Amino acid sequence: MTDLMHCVRAEFERLRKWPAFWIILGAWIVLNLVFAYLFNYLAYATGSATRMSDGVPRSVLLQQMLPAAVPEVFTQGMAMFGGALMLVLGALVTGSGYGWGSWKTVLTQGPSRIRVIGGTVLALVGVVVGLVLTAFVVDTGVAALIGAVQHQSLALPGIGQLLLGIITGTVILAMWTLAGALIGVLARGPALAVGLGLVWVLVVENLLRGVAAIFSPIRPITDHLPGTAAGSLAGAMRSVKSATTPGVLDILSRPASFVLLAAYIAVFTAGTVWLIHRRDIA
Repeated sequence: MTDLMHCVRAEFERLRKWPAFWIILGAWIVLNLVFAYLFNYLAYATGSATRMSDGVPRSVLLQQMLPAAVPEVFTQGMAMFGGALMLVLGALVTGSGYGWGSWKTVLTQGPSRIRVIGGTVLALVGVVVGLVLTAFVVDTGVAALIGAVQHQSLALPGIGQLLLGIITGTVILAMWTLAGALIGVLARGPALAVGLGLVWVLVVENLLRGVAAIFSPIRPITDHLPGTAAGSLAGAMRSVKSATTPGVLDILSRPASFVLLAAYIAVFTAGTVWLIHRRDIA
């Protein structure tokens, strides 16, 4: 256990000094604010229900930008764009170890392989939790500012809704991050892993769901893909059903989505640990 904690601290130290790490996290925070608040505020300020707001009435737009709606709003971009960025992070963290030769150095001089990769996985999960909490605090601050400017209620969401939003965001982003970590290990390098991961998240799953709409025999498969589970869990947080956010779905129920995402997290984690433990890292 001591060796595992040392590995976690070492991984955090490596990530802390890595510019790409901060760029990815910063990009997600900025995109989150742009899509959740900037575009909606511009649509609200113009006074018209344009395509920017998906035809949502101004009154509803304003309610979606207040602090009470933060748990719902900040999870909507995690299913696709946030998930894609975190998948890139996971792929870079594990895949770069092959390109730089750091896996070979650490695993031949340090603790066991399971402890080393276990430390990496725990560090990634810790990063996800920290990112979700940071996004929640930032979004709450922006929502409070909008509420104050528009003379609206600054009431915070209930504790149950708050925890549900944080757990939802953590599970979605953890699944994509660990999926990226597994792809990085499978590809033994960051470039191919990032490319494959982004193609899957942004293209393949959407195409498969489109095919399933006209060829129902494959629907049981597409209804249980990682993106479908993540999108359905984000969709379960949504109260404005008329709003269409890329990647947000209503296919699975919240319990089914949680169970499926937990299964994917377990499989991706086990696959990453097993591959590092069993394969030659040269």
